[in-house]
Amino acid sequence: MQLEQRINAFSELGRFLSQFTSKAFNKDHSVLHNDLFFDGFKHQIKLAQEHNGWFNLDNLVYSFNSWTKALEKSNLDEFCSTYNFNTLKPQNVAIIMAGNIPLVGFHDFFCVLLSGHNVLVKQSTNDKQLLPFLAKYLEYIETGFKGKIVFTEQKLEKFDAVIATGSNNTARYFDYYFKGKPSIIRKNRNSVAILDGNETEADMKNLSEDIFRYFGLGCRNISKIFIPKDYNFDAFFNGIYHWNNIINYHKYTNNYDYNKAVYLMSEFDMLENGFFMIKEDTSYSSPIATLFYEYYDDLESLKSKLTNDKELVQCVVTNQELDNKVSFGQTQQPKLSDFADGIDTIEFLLKI
Repeated sequence: MQLEQRINAFSELGRFLSQFTSKAFNKDHSVLHNDLFFDGFKHQIKLAQEHNGWFNLDNLVYSFNSWTKALEKSNLDEFCSTYNFNTLKPQNVAIIMAGNIPLVGFHDFFCVLLSGHNVLVKQSTNDKQLLPFLAKYLEYIETGFKGKIVFTEQKLEKFDAVIATGSNNTARYFDYYFKGKPSIIRKNRNSVAILDGNETEADMKNLSEDIFRYFGLGCRNISKIFIPKDYNFDAFFNGIYHWNNIINYHKYTNNYDYNKAVYLMSEFDMLENGFFMIKEDTSYSSPIATLFYEYYDDLESLKSKLTNDKELVQCVVTNQELDNKVSFGQTQQPKLSDFADGIDTIEFLLKI
């Protein structure tokens, strides 16, 4: 199977997903094999919502929309143009996936297959309905994928390299268990924003997207902001207020109520608006329904701090001059080349 065939297959998968980028689900009869797969994927979406209360339809549709854009043929061609796939010898690559947001492991899955390797997938129980169905669609689009995709719930065996995503605790286990194999081991990371008080109303509304999308469960969600002394929070609270309906989701509400009670009983200082809390804290990882903030004295010192803490930070959102910064509202719209932890997955796969 040639690279162009793999590119075309993923492009067709993007066209298939484009039918599910609004809550109405608009069937496009020009999409290949739609009679076999359209209704089936609707059912998988229903199962995903039933199985995981965090996977509401808004967030599922958002994920499908993001991947529809990423898998456009022009994006795939541009992404592949910087690599030489010709010398690759196919290996068996195991992927241990997280399950915090819908299709969170799809990028690794995509990279392994696009590069020409075989993939052995161990999914999280929190996100196991969607990807096997999409893999089956890929096999119908391009028969060369048949036999190259395996899903397992058993102990991983017969693999040559591994990409594993988990918590800091599970990463220690992964490091030990896979120490004899080429590997990418991902730990906990969080994303931050740097504010200076000059942000526009649009910036603040876009920042709220970075905070609340997927209920804040993703490593690309903003969990902390850095602010100057005497920062006025009015603009911040005005900018996020249109997300107030999030409190109507019971799992979010339960977390909000619990964390608020903990803060109050502990007599922590915090600000809240009925659906969200902000608290001064030096940690990067904030609980659901909470954002941490920390004051900074000068931007250069803050840049130095973030450089020292780079193993803890996934994205930095700001209007300031900063290498690899992300624009407000764009953390959950990564390009194909926006690799997790800044590690080029394709380069890794080409060298194993």
